[in-house]
Amino acid sequence: MTPGNADLWFLPLGGTGEIGMNLNLYGHAGRWLMVDCGVTFNSPLTPQRSAAHTSTELAEVVTADPAFICDQVDNLCGIVITHAHEDHIGALPHLWPRFKCPVYTTPFTAEILRRKLNGTGLLEKMPIIEVQSGDTINIGPFNLIWLAITHSIPEPHALIIKTAAGSVFHTADWKMDASPILGRAFKPAVFKRLAQQNITAMVCDSTNALRSGFSVSEADCAAALLNVIASAKARVVVTGFSSNVGRLISLARIAVKTGRYLALLGRSLDNMVGAARATGHWPEDLIVIDAQHVGYLPKHEVLVVATGSQGEPRAALSRLADDRHPLLLLEQEDLVIFSSIIIPGNEMLIARLVEKFKARHITTMQSHDTDLPIHVSGHPNGAELDLLYRWVQPKIAVPTHGEAAHLAENANIARAAGVPIQLCGQNGDLFELAPNPRLWPGYAKVGRLAVNR
Repeated sequence: MTPGNADLWFLPLGGTGEIGMNLNLYGHAGRWLMVDCGVTFNSPLTPQRSAAHTSTELAEVVTADPAFICDQVDNLCGIVITHAHEDHIGALPHLWPRFKCPVYTTPFTAEILRRKLNGTGLLEKMPIIEVQSGDTINIGPFNLIWLAITHSIPEPHALIIKTAAGSVFHTADWKMDASPILGRAFKPAVFKRLAQQNITAMVCDSTNALRSGFSVSEADCAAALLNVIASAKARVVVTGFSSNVGRLISLARIAVKTGRYLALLGRSLDNMVGAARATGHWPEDLIVIDAQHVGYLPKHEVLVVATGSQGEPRAALSRLADDRHPLLLLEQEDLVIFSSIIIPGNEMLIARLVEKFKARHITTMQSHDTDLPIHVSGHPNGAELDLLYRWVQPKIAVPTHGEAAHLAENANIARAAGVPIQLCGQNGDLFELAPNPRLWPGYAKVGRLAVNR
């Protein structure tokens, strides 16, 4: 159960064989390093293993069962959080009392974490060590280099994890965006240089592996949203993922260009913009008005961002659909834009929401209703995976962050790009990366826990 000095192990407890709920362990020289500690939503506590298997035991918030590492918690030398998306950070306030080790992350993610810890009694107890992009730090026997990457949230980072037994390039969530709204453009030269570092394994995001070509830039999404909002005659409500601060900045700029006022409906949106302001990511000249005032404005001056793109019953968008939001009443000819994807499992919730708006003659627009890119993904398509594998030239490809079909296609792309070994597995499987690459299925018992919040 314990890796030796010559061993380099990767052991996912969540996020491999599924999208979300990421919890990864790296093992070397008797110690473990945790990378990310996330949740998933509205999910069964017994995961589906086939199309014929169904479970009615759903929980609103679910995390991976950390029992494996809790049984040897003295060997856990640290926790690294790559970015502030819920599927990478959301379980940490609930599980950290079982670990009680330092947490390493960047300033924006640290700000989000501290806000989560408010009122839990853990804010003064959890050691949070802030790391800057490009930093090199030692955590036990692991040497980590933080590499900036482009994704749909401030300060996303990939990691180079070096040990005496070998090294890993852990991509976390990423895409190749030459024109991001927030942060620096993707820099190919940085990743091409990794070929000189003799990378043992690349542990890689598979979310969009089944999509061909390249992902669309966030700048193209901003242009599409401007096109739609500029032609709207009445109120416009945009719903999406609260964590996409770049998208929120685009909407704030669109409000200025179209003569509208931007307001936020939803606690998570207020929290994200607050964190962005606190860490210098929100432009000082972009104004967000007090949501208390939005109901008094002329229709053509209203641009609202609302939580609830996945049909969550308690979110702001559902209350707008039911005509029971205390701050804003929508009327005929108003427009609701879904600047988001439909996460699998939420189809019925979203369909019901759209029907409620249509019954009131409120127009809705989803991605499949238009050729304009009113939403773009933060994950790489197949051509981006191919390029990154060719640049990095790892000896082993380990697809993660995806369901079985995504992992298999990621492995196929790696093989075609010249990566000699592909190891495809799922949560609980042990990926032995060094000294002898192989997969040990079912090495650790895995499960799911409901999280109360």
